Amino acid sequence: MNSTSADRVSASLDDPRYYLSNFQFVLDWVAARHHDLLDDAELAFLRDFPQLPVASRALLVRMVMRRGEVFRLSRLDYAEIGDTTAALAPLQQAGWVEADPECELSELFRQLRLPELRQALADEMAAAGVSRSASKAALHEALQARLTRPRPLSEWWPQAPDRLVRVTVMLLCDRLRLMFFGNLRQDWAEFVLTELGMQRFESVAFDAASRAFGRRAEVDEYLFLHRLRERLDAGENSVALGETLAESPSAEASANAWLASRRARLLVHLGREAERQGETQAALGLYARAGDGEGRIRRLRLLERCGEHARAHALLEQAGEVGEREAQALARLRTRLRRRLGLTAEPTPREASPERLDLTLPPTGERVELAVVAHLSSPEAPVYYVENALIGGLFGLLCWEVLFAPLPGAFFHPFQSAPADLGREDFVARRRQRFEACLAELDDGRYRHTIARHWQTKQGLSATFLHWERLSWPLIEQALDCLPAAHLRACFERILADPRVNRSGLPDLIQFLPDGPAPHYRLIEVKGPGDRLQDNQRRWLSFFQARRMPVAVCHVGWQKGVGWQEAP
Repeated sequence: MNSTSADRVSASLDDPRYYLSNFQFVLDWVAARHHDLLDDAELAFLRDFPQLPVASRALLVRMVMRRGEVFRLSRLDYAEIGDTTAALAPLQQAGWVEADPECELSELFRQLRLPELRQALADEMAAAGVSRSASKAALHEALQARLTRPRPLSEWWPQAPDRLVRVTVMLLCDRLRLMFFGNLRQDWAEFVLTELGMQRFESVAFDAASRAFGRRAEVDEYLFLHRLRERLDAGENSVALGETLAESPSAEASANAWLASRRARLLVHLGREAERQGETQAALGLYARAGDGEGRIRRLRLLERCGEHARAHALLEQAGEVGEREAQALARLRTRLRRRLGLTAEPTPREASPERLDLTLPPTGERVELAVVAHLSSPEAPVYYVENALIGGLFGLLCWEVLFAPLPGAFFHPFQSAPADLGREDFVARRRQRFEACLAELDDGRYRHTIARHWQTKQGLSATFLHWERLSWPLIEQALDCLPAAHLRACFERILADPRVNRSGLPDLIQFLPDGPAPHYRLIEVKGPGDRLQDNQRRWLSFFQARRMPVAVCHVGWQKGVGWQEAP
C-alpha cells in the first residue's frame, strides 16, 4: 500500500459520516482496479451513487453495513442523517430500496416482536387453534405450513404502526466488497478497527494492477460457492446442493487453483452432511468429486465403514505422492485395510516415543497448561505457555520481509495480515530464493539482529504468524539464547513445507535450561484427563524425535484433596 492509499484508508471517526467516506473509498478503489470486471448495472451504481444527496447515501451505507436486507423504518433513526423518510425517497427512485417489500413468514418473524406477531396474526392463530401464550418458536412452527405465500407487511398487518424497506443492491455491494478484500470474511468494520487503533497493518507497495481476481468468472465462482455454503449452513439438503454445484457452469473459473480448492472444501462439507444424513452413496460421490487430500481420506474411511475394504484398498494404492498430513492418514488406513483383507502387513519403522511426564496436580480452576507451568517452572528452569506463538513468531519475525514482499497477486488492499497466496501450492516456490536468504542468517548469526529489529519496528502490526500479546522481548531473548540456530532452521523448514498446516500443532510449553548442557531447552505437550494427541501434534512430535530435539508429553491427572504430587 503506498502512502497516499494509507492516508485514505479510514476517515476520521470525528466525522459522523465516517462510514460513508470509507464506503466511497472502496467504490473508488474497485472502479480503479476492477473496471473491466464490472457489468453495466455495477458501473451505473458506481457512477450514480456519488450523485445522490448525502443523507440518502449515508442511509444506504448504514443499511448495507448491517445484517440482512429488510429493515424496519423505525430502526433507521440516525442523528447525522435526519429525516429517514426524506433520505429514503431518492433511494427508492433509484431502485436501490424497495418500500413495503414482500416477506415470507420467516422474515416477518425476524422483524416483529412476539406481541406484534400476536396482533398481526391473530386471525390465523385462532384458525389454527394456537394459544395466545404460545412462544415465538411454537407460533412459527404452528403457522409455517399454513402461511406459505410471501406478502408485504401492509397485507400481513394492515394496522402496523411501522413500515419495512428492503435494500435491493445488497448482493451488488457484497460483490464490490469481495473485489476489494478478495474474500467475504472481512467487512466494513476493518476501517473502524483500524481508525480506532485496534488493528494495524504493514504498508506494502502495490500498484493499481494488483487485485484479487483476474476475470469476472472468478468473482462469480467465489460468490456461487459462498452462497451454497450459506444455504448448507441454513439447513438445506446437502445432496440437492451437491447437484446444484455439479450443474453450475463454472468449470472455467475452477481452473483457478485457489477457487478449485474452495470448491473441494465445499464438496467435503457437503459430503460430511450427506454422511450424517445416512446418504452414503451421495457422500461417496461428493468426496470423490472433492479429489485428493481431505476428500480422498473421508471417501476411504467411509468405504471402510461400509465394509468395502477391497475397493478402498485399491483406491488407496492409486494415490501418488502426497503431503505429510495425508500420508499420515493413508498409512493408518493401509494398515487396517491390509489386515482386514488378510494381506501381509507392511513393515513400518518403529518410532521412538517422546519422553513421558506424568503429573497429578490439585485442581485450580485454571487451564491445565497453566497449572503445569506453575508446577514445573523455577528460576533456574523457567517454563512458558507458548503453543504456536514462539516458534511461529520467530519464523514470522525472521522472514517478515519475505512474507510481506509485494509479489503480484499477494497484496491488493490495505487490510492484509498475510499474503493472499499463503495457502496456495506455489507460495514457497515463488519466494524460494528469498526464504533461503532468510534461513542463511541462521547459519552465520545474523538472525538474532533481524529478529530483534523486526520485533521492535513491526510491534503490533497484524501478521499471521505473530501473536504479539504472547511474545515479550524477555521471552524472545531467552529463546534465542537457548534454542540452537540449527534447531530453529529445522523448524522453519518444516513450516515452509506446508505453511497453512504446519504453523499449528506445536507443543504447548517450552522450558529453558540456561545452565544445562546443550541444547538448553525442552518442549512440552500437555494433555489433561481425557485429552489425546491430535494428528498435527503427532507429526510435530515425530519431527522432533527424528532430529533428537528435546520434547516431552506431559499427562496430567487431577488430585483429589489438597496438595499435589507427581505420579510415579
